[in-house]
Amino acid sequence: MALMPKRMKYRKSQRGKMRGVAHRGNTVAFGEYGLQSLETGWLTGRQIEAGRMCATHFLHRQGRVYIRVFPHKPVSGKPLETRMGKGKGEPEYYVAVVHEGAMLFELGGVTEDAARRALARVAHKMPFRCRFVARRHAV
Repeated sequence: MALMPKRMKYRKSQRGKMRGVAHRGNTVAFGEYGLQSLETGWLTGRQIEAGRMCATHFLHRQGRVYIRVFPHKPVSGKPLETRMGKGKGEPEYYVAVVHEGAMLFELGGVTEDAARRALARVAHKMPFRCRFVARRHAV
């Protein structure tokens, strides 16, 4: 089932701008290895779920998968073959606004080789380029 908010203050939102880089949520915080975005874009609830399923399936339910993004933004669409006008369309799906450098998924409790291979498969499901990163331990 695709991710979506339980309740919202406003049902519809404007598209907005996606400039800049991620200043928060750009480090590995919960697991040992992570998948970091290298571009800016929208990530739908279905794409997030596809990545989660791909990682859990590859790891055979070993370790832990952390999802670091959530689709808060509604995207509206009008029905096909509808004339112009008559207001804004109804919300069709929800997206997460992902900035460059944002952490998308994290894995914990698995080896680096398994994490690298699992996150490579997850990266194929994402609509933008991603890279594998490991946690930097304090010395």
